[in-house]
Amino acid sequence: LNIYKQISLIYFYFFYISLIMFCVLGDCSKEECHNCFPVINCSQNHEICAKEGCCHEIFPEKKILVTGCAGFIGSHVCEYLCKKNYNVLGIDNINDYYDPNIKLKNIELLKKYKNFKFEKEDIIDTKIIEKWKPYKIIHLASMAGVRYSIENPKIYFDVNVNGFINILEQSVKNNVAQIVYASSSSVYGLNEKVPFSENDKIETCNSPYACSKICMEQIAKTYYQLYNINTIGLRFFTVYGPRGRPDMAPYKFLKAIMNDKPFTKYGDGTSSRDYTYIDDIVSGIIGSLENKKKIKYGIYNLGNSSPVTLNTFIEYCEKVTNKKAIIKQIENQLGDVPKTYANIDNAKNDLDYFPKTELIDGLRNTYIYLSSIKN
Repeated sequence: LNIYKQISLIYFYFFYISLIMFCVLGDCSKEECHNCFPVINCSQNHEICAKEGCCHEIFPEKKILVTGCAGFIGSHVCEYLCKKNYNVLGIDNINDYYDPNIKLKNIELLKKYKNFKFEKEDIIDTKIIEKWKPYKIIHLASMAGVRYSIENPKIYFDVNVNGFINILEQSVKNNVAQIVYASSSSVYGLNEKVPFSENDKIETCNSPYACSKICMEQIAKTYYQLYNINTIGLRFFTVYGPRGRPDMAPYKFLKAIMNDKPFTKYGDGTSSRDYTYIDDIVSGIIGSLENKKKIKYGIYNLGNSSPVTLNTFIEYCEKVTNKKAIIKQIENQLGDVPKTYANIDNAKNDLDYFPKTELIDGLRNTYIYLSSIKN
């Protein structure tokens, strides 16, 4: 019997060597080469795999689906994953909440990576999970914006809540290992106690956007209880940086000051925000994805834990641009909250999340980026 085993091993060795020597494409050393053994649900969409798929990919844990990949945070996350040799499928519906050309430019940037693929899909009705079989999902697609949600509340529940349910349903049916999804600091609403902690009681939700995010958290908890699907929700605190959203204060203020144009300041400037640089947010998302502590369910704050007032924020913008702001002051708007301030102890302990970027440095990086794309 031992002799037969030895003969089998020798035969397999020479068979494997012959494949390396005679592979017509010469890429047998690559994880994504499926010419010799075509795979089912191929992450690279090889024609031979679609026709003759007979086995599963050797490294399924490398298959990551990112929803909202064309957006600010999503494009940065995809870029990081591609550099770390993950196979990334990004989906986005390229809606017109802000200029779709900005999103299309983000997609073009990502397409330079061979391990990135884009599909134009809407999370409300996409079937991409059934088709592609990702190992894990980073769910960032949603309708953003507090003020817009007050004017258009229905779409926030159609997209954020029903879209998330679609993602969860397919994930349960297709054995997705984990979903990391975006929540928001907005869920804390008008809470007075600071810093905001994940176990604080939330009683003062202040916008339909915030309500939709609370619903997402509750739905994730329910699906974990019912189906044991692992979910980690991340409450982002005012994310800013290069490729940032043009409707948010860091982009709007810097752009206006650079071009000697006025911008609107809401209130007297004493409101405060916990601004968090994009690289730090990405580190928290990746910490959740790789999940070294094997967390099955949780909700975590991802902030900088160093809030500044709006007046101080404007002073910083003036400092990095070396120009004076032209300010038009009006009253606070519906949906605004007086402060955000993250307690990040849990994220530090469980996700190895340690934000490194000071606000002045992050604004300087953002200003350099905006200067590079100035028309």
